[in-house]
Amino acid sequence: MGRPCVQRRWPPHAVLRLCYAGAVACGPTLASAQTPQNDDAVITLATVTVVGTTPLLGVGTPLPQVSANVQTVRGSDLLRQHRTVLTDDFDKNLPSVDINEVQGNPYQTDLHYRGFTASPVLGTPQGLSVFVDGVRANEAFGDVVNWDLIPRMAIDTIQLIPGSNPTYGLNTLGGAITIATKNGRENPGGSAEVAGGSWGRKMFQAEQGGTIGSNLDYYVAATALNDNGWADHNASRIRQAFGKLRYTGADTTLSLAMGGADNTLQGSQTIPRSFLDNPAQAYTFPDQNKNSTAYVTLSGDHFFNDSLQLSGNLYYRHFRNTNFSSNVNSDFGSVDANGNVDQVQSNNTQSVIATDSYGASLQLTRLGTVAGMENQLVVGAAADFANSGFTQASQDAYFTDARASVGIGGFTQTTNASTRNANLGIYLSDTLSLSKQWTLTLSGRYNWSRAAINDESGAQPLLDANHTFSRFNPAVGINWNPTSNLTAYATYNEGMRAPTAIELACADPAAPCSLPNNFIADPPLKPVVSRTFEVGMRGRVGEATTWSAAAYRTTLDDDIQFVSAGAASTLGFFQNVGRTQRQGFELAGHTVIGQFGIGASYSYVDATYRSAWTEHSPSNSSADANGNINIKPGDHIPGIPESTIKLRVDYSATPRWKIGTNLIWRGSIYARGDENNSDANGKLSGYFLADLDTTFQVTRQLQIFATVTNLFNRRYQSFGVLGTNVFTGPNHTFDAANPVNEQFVAPGAPRSVWIGLRYAWK
Repeated sequence: MGRPCVQRRWPPHAVLRLCYAGAVACGPTLASAQTPQNDDAVITLATVTVVGTTPLLGVGTPLPQVSANVQTVRGSDLLRQHRTVLTDDFDKNLPSVDINEVQGNPYQTDLHYRGFTASPVLGTPQGLSVFVDGVRANEAFGDVVNWDLIPRMAIDTIQLIPGSNPTYGLNTLGGAITIATKNGRENPGGSAEVAGGSWGRKMFQAEQGGTIGSNLDYYVAATALNDNGWADHNASRIRQAFGKLRYTGADTTLSLAMGGADNTLQGSQTIPRSFLDNPAQAYTFPDQNKNSTAYVTLSGDHFFNDSLQLSGNLYYRHFRNTNFSSNVNSDFGSVDANGNVDQVQSNNTQSVIATDSYGASLQLTRLGTVAGMENQLVVGAAADFANSGFTQASQDAYFTDARASVGIGGFTQTTNASTRNANLGIYLSDTLSLSKQWTLTLSGRYNWSRAAINDESGAQPLLDANHTFSRFNPAVGINWNPTSNLTAYATYNEGMRAPTAIELACADPAAPCSLPNNFIADPPLKPVVSRTFEVGMRGRVGEATTWSAAAYRTTLDDDIQFVSAGAASTLGFFQNVGRTQRQGFELAGHTVIGQFGIGASYSYVDATYRSAWTEHSPSNSSADANGNINIKPGDHIPGIPESTIKLRVDYSATPRWKIGTNLIWRGSIYARGDENNSDANGKLSGYFLADLDTTFQVTRQLQIFATVTNLFNRRYQSFGVLGTNVFTGPNHTFDAANPVNEQFVAPGAPRSVWIGLRYAWK
């Protein structure tokens, strides 16, 4: 996992920063650097992988002292496979990770890790925290993660850190994802890339990095992509830009990063199984999300001496989401008190979320000794604030024979609300080397969170409320390194997730709301508290083989779920459902045999409810006369496969020609709405997929590449939900008088082929 440090002529503090490279480093701790006689001396450091123990960039902790099965992805790994969707890289290569395509758009997938979710869908219970250059990427409004806004080309390293590590703050129930972007000094030169192929996909991206004099470096990157989509009405338009300017002195580094995105993403929704004669069709349309963002981050660090470092950041971020959704009117055919029959077939909704977020972090790292033992102490504080505005309007509509939702008249505003979020945290982490073989780590964080909700329309006074949550979360870990090629560890840690504004504003069983968003009232919810135990081992055999094994159990108290409140799958409310649990193990290894590089992993995740509760799920065939189902301890949580097997093979056919393949098998899952695991058709089958990629280096600068996904053109579904199909007329036309309860699924994309050219220069 390590990579050798490049020999450079830099003073000692600068070398340490260069070797750190964000979240992954090739240099060891300060104590192992040789002090030169002058600033022009060449320093050579050993190969050591360093893990960021907090979101902020810093000295980090050598991997042998880290009590977690950390996974690392480098920019070179992303480049080799030439994928365009970041979550695809996770899904096809990292153990215990899978995705689903519930939104029907490849840039809006849910990412699951060990049964926890980072999703762009409002209302999805989020369990993973995501950071880009030390700044939280979970949006303040709903904690969602918009993967399309992260500049994939600018990524230098990614680390997936498991467990409820408290130093990463709120929402770190099952893990944290830290992303560090490139800089010009370590990524000199540039490249330009064009690609195209299936579904009318056309992509252009370019990057350039370099130095200005002896102290300044710069990096810029941009991506433009148009994709008509494999299904009807799921086209994508991606525009991303990123830039960074850094100053690197003898003791100080300052970095100014700016970026933005302007994306339009159409989705095709889930479709009933009876529609699978043509999996490309949409249930209703149009459905569209427009995501835009602009951000600026000022970060830096200063070494007071060889043992004391101060680091910090300041950031501002503006995010805007405009959503248009077409929905079946769940009240169609109902009769009001005056005897009037509701004949409106459809409701179109449009909503706007605008968020301004800002904050700062400060962290002090001290390297020294305690009672003669080497010690690293990290103390830090973080403050994050956000102001959001949310408006929603509704329009009556009717369906054409093609199931297009056509508006009748204008839009009527239904919600106008604002939210204010404040999150404060104080944390510490201390790593003590008890001996050459044993390391003890103690850490903890106190979180204080406030969510204020205000009705701006004057028509929904029940929205007005203030909610405050606080907790101290501890962690302890022990590492044993009997040899330089073997590490064993055990850890216990705790985390917390505060209820989001959308959960708090949709928590009344007497006033259910519709997703993705519609505020009604806000009875209090309890925060979710996670407790994780993990044990594991990792090691190296010779120079070519690495392996890892880990077993874990995470228990959530007062977990929050969206509970259906009616026959329409979009109506419901949020509630605490007691205790849930994710436990399992993962095995992974990589080796090089001749011209072959082989990586394989097996993941087992047992995600279950541990408390009994009742849900209204009338589309479930086992529901009682009132449409209720009873969930009992031991029932499996929907959407999470128990077993996943992944294999990556790289073959160097010639020095210029490389061939790679990803093979993945994912086990079966239960559909949402089948939380009691008793519906006659509530389970989705597992599936096997194969991808193929190849590159040919025409010259030192010019590369031709090609990628084939779903090589064998398998039909599969990655997500399911129980619902009511009202398009039961001829050719799937509207016929609400004869609805059918059935499973709705998210079909996977068929075979696709893309080819491209990449030209790189120094």
